[in-house]
Amino acid sequence: MSELTLPDLVEIFRECAGEAEEVDLDGADVGDVELKALGYDSLALLEAISQVERKYSIAMPDAETRIKTLHEFLDEANEQLARRP
Repeated sequence: MSELTLPDLVEIFRECAGEAEEVDLDGADVGDVELKALGYDSLALLEAISQVERKYSIAMPDAETRIKTLHEFLDEANEQLARRP
């Protein structure tokens, strides 16, 4: 896997923390919505980061302090993926 996509990341968050009934994670603009508004707290973020690090063999140090949206998560993860040898 050379790039993490929004649908892949949404599925990871669903696996880690489920999905709130009132939230549509399949919407086109979901990537720009803050994680808290999607119903995800810091523990869900940490679990998703951990899962992505293991699955993609990357490190995302201190990412939990910078990531506020799914797009920010994608940017961080894909930047690390691009740096892999």
